[in-house]
Amino acid sequence: MKYNYIKTLSIALAAVLMISSCTKDEVKPQLQDGKSTVVNDLPGDVGKTVSTGFKTFYFSFATNAKVDSTQKLTSQWDIAFAKEYNSYVSINNATNDASFGFGGTGKGGMIAANKAYDQVTQAPSDDDFNKSAITAAGWDSGNGNGWYFYDLKTHFAIPVKNRTYVLRTADGKYAKLEMVSMYKGAPAVVTDLNWPAPYFTFRYYVQQDGSRNLSTKD
Repeated sequence: MKYNYIKTLSIALAAVLMISSCTKDEVKPQLQDGKSTVVNDLPGDVGKTVSTGFKTFYFSFATNAKVDSTQKLTSQWDIAFAKEYNSYVSINNATNDASFGFGGTGKGGMIAANKAYDQVTQAPSDDDFNKSAITAAGWDSGNGNGWYFYDLKTHFAIPVKNRTYVLRTADGKYAKLEMVSMYKGAPAVVTDLNWPAPYFTFRYYVQQDGSRNLSTKD
């Protein structure tokens, strides 16, 4: 099953990634809300291919920057970008062997919410995080957890509308995350199969006071 996934995904990500729909009049979303951190064009393992492989990299919400791989087993990072085109976004959890932080100190958790980012206003209980079987989000092959779809008929990889990830960070705070694009410039419509990738655009909000309040609207 793993090899079938890799084979299919490699075909998918060589095709076109579009934001939200395949129509030419698609409007790019407004990401700035005055509270969230917006990351534009974070470079992945640029220049690599499926045959050569993509090196995993780690990202910290606290510093809004990549973290060196030597810190893999620490709580210095919150999400990892791995596998094909670095499109597999994983949490930092020390006790789950499916996490890239397994064996370290991270307390990360992930729950997929089928809600618009602005509508996610409260983090669930720690018990809900602990029961969640999700450690990462990538291609959604029908599991309802991934951040993008791939259509075998159109050969488009399309970010899922209104899917937000509620997170527990590596140090136990609560946050939410929206993945927007993996193509440079996060265009509303990608028309060139050679569009530079992977360059990630996403936004996140971390509640610094320790509460579960994730509202980003005044």
